[in-house]
Amino acid sequence: MSIADLLEGREGLRISDPRRTSIEVHAHLRELITSGALPPGTELKQAELARVFAVSRSPLREAFRMLQEEGLIAGEPNQRSRVLGFDPDELELLYAGRVTLECLGVRLTAGHLSREEERSAVAAIREMERTQRAGDTAGWSVAHHRLHRLLIGRSGSAVLRTTASYAEQSDRYILAYQHRHDAFAERQREHTAILEAVREGRADRAVELMAHHLSSTALRVMADFAPGRPATAVHAAVDLVAGRRGAEPDGD
Repeated sequence: MSIADLLEGREGLRISDPRRTSIEVHAHLRELITSGALPPGTELKQAELARVFAVSRSPLREAFRMLQEEGLIAGEPNQRSRVLGFDPDELELLYAGRVTLECLGVRLTAGHLSREEERSAVAAIREMERTQRAGDTAGWSVAHHRLHRLLIGRSGSAVLRTTASYAEQSDRYILAYQHRHDAFAERQREHTAILEAVREGRADRAVELMAHHLSSTALRVMADFAPGRPATAVHAAVDLVAGRRGAEPDGD
C-alpha cells in the first residue's frame, strides 16, 4: 500500500514557516508513526513523501535523520527507510533506565522547584489535558516531556539529555498503547501526585510515585504487545531505587 493510500482522509502537512520546514516535516512524520497511521514495516520513500507532502527532499533527509536518532525508523543504504516495529527488549531497557535516572531526578529536585517552575509544571499538566481532548498526540508529547523535565530539573544537563532521549524513543510504544486503551485519567492523577510530592519536598514519596508511574506504564505496554514476557530489568530498576536487594548468586 502506498503512503498516499495510508494517509487518505488524514489532514495533510501544512508548513507554517518555510524556515522551519525540516522541523515541521519531522513533527508531522513523527505523529504519523507514533499514532499508527504509518504502521511498523511501512517503507518510507523520500521521492513519494516529497510528492505527498509537497516539499523538497532536503528537509525530508533531515527529518529522517532525526527520526533515526529517536529510534522510530531504520535507514537503508539506498535512502529508503522503514518504520520500526515493537521491540520488547528495547522498551524494557529504556524504561529500566528511565526508572533509575528519573527517580534520582525527582529526589534531587524535591523541594527545590522555583515558583516559575511550579507554574510551568501545572501548565504542562493542563496542556496535556487540552491536547488529549483535542486528539493532538504531538502536542501531548511535547507537554508530557516538558512536565517530566521539570520534575527532574535538578539532575543536571547530562542526565536531562539522556532521559529526554529515552523518553522520545519510548514515545512510539506509549502512544501506540494509548490508541488502544484509555488510561489517560489514571496517568494524569499519577503526574499530579508526583508533582505535589516534588513541590512539597517529600523526596521518598516522589521516588516511590515515579518508580510506580514509569514501571507500571512499561509493564502495561509489554503485557499488551508481548504478553507473558518477563520484565526483569524493569523490576530490577524498581528494586534498586527502593533499596531492595534481589537474589544474588552464591560465591565460589
